[in-house]
Amino acid sequence: MTSLQQVLAVFAENPMMFAIVSAVLGLLVGSFLNVVVYRLPIMLERSWKEECEDFLTGLAGNKLASNATTDEEDESVSVKAVKQRSRFDLSKPDSHCPHCQHKIAAWENIPIISFVLLGGKCRSCKTRISFRYPVVEALTGILSFAVAMHFGFGVQAVAALVLTWSLISLSLIDYDTQLLPDVMTLPLLWLGLILSLWGVFVEPATSIIGAVSGYLVLWLMFQLFKLATGKEGMGFGDFKLLAVLGAWLGWQLLPAIILLSSLAGAVIGISLIVFKKHNKDKPIPYGPYLAIAGWLALMWGEQINTAYLRVVT
Repeated sequence: MTSLQQVLAVFAENPMMFAIVSAVLGLLVGSFLNVVVYRLPIMLERSWKEECEDFLTGLAGNKLASNATTDEEDESVSVKAVKQRSRFDLSKPDSHCPHCQHKIAAWENIPIISFVLLGGKCRSCKTRISFRYPVVEALTGILSFAVAMHFGFGVQAVAALVLTWSLISLSLIDYDTQLLPDVMTLPLLWLGLILSLWGVFVEPATSIIGAVSGYLVLWLMFQLFKLATGKEGMGFGDFKLLAVLGAWLGWQLLPAIILLSSLAGAVIGISLIVFKKHNKDKPIPYGPYLAIAGWLALMWGEQINTAYLRVVT
């Protein structure tokens, strides 16, 4: 038996050890999610700007020959701008303080522990570090522990961890930017459909119907709201996120997910406004509430559905 097989056997025989390891892994993933939440929207914005610049450069290249000199100058400026673009992705530049540019050492990047040791401040300039960083790390660790305990060691647990981490990052990105990036929702949608081929959570037919129904339900609500008020009540990313949850969990849980997300939205939204943590004129993103409802359905979907059906019938 290889070392890997021995480790897997220990996890299979000892659920608590698997849960603890998952929690520690969750802490590390939570630290990475903080990077994703901050950098991914900026990466997308830069990509969109570059595409616009490339498009405009292409238009400039189609000018009349009489403007050839101007074209060359425009192209030269565009090429120079491209060369000056610094690399910015999930790995580069290295982690640093946004205020003093102090490069963060490895020991300063340990989830939660480093925040406590540093007193919540940058070691160099003493600027306060956002409390959200350790909160996200702790939340990811706790939810990872809960998932591992609930599903036990196996494919379901691994898949559920991936979905949990993705929902956390999508929630925070949507809260910050009102965006649910396709680069995250679409791969999750396909992954849910692929997992259904092996019946990891639901069967293929249930998954496909769930994905289609999830998208169409919110799309229809969007169209009716727009027809009645002339305003857009939600974004297209919300349709895709509910389609993701439908693909992973099946169409049967969609009513419960929609109800739970509405309840979460009402409670949290009203609380934010009452305690003046949110401007009532600023739209409240729906993605985080869908994510909360989806995670609850992932963990206790059957029990929630049973209770829901008992109430409505």
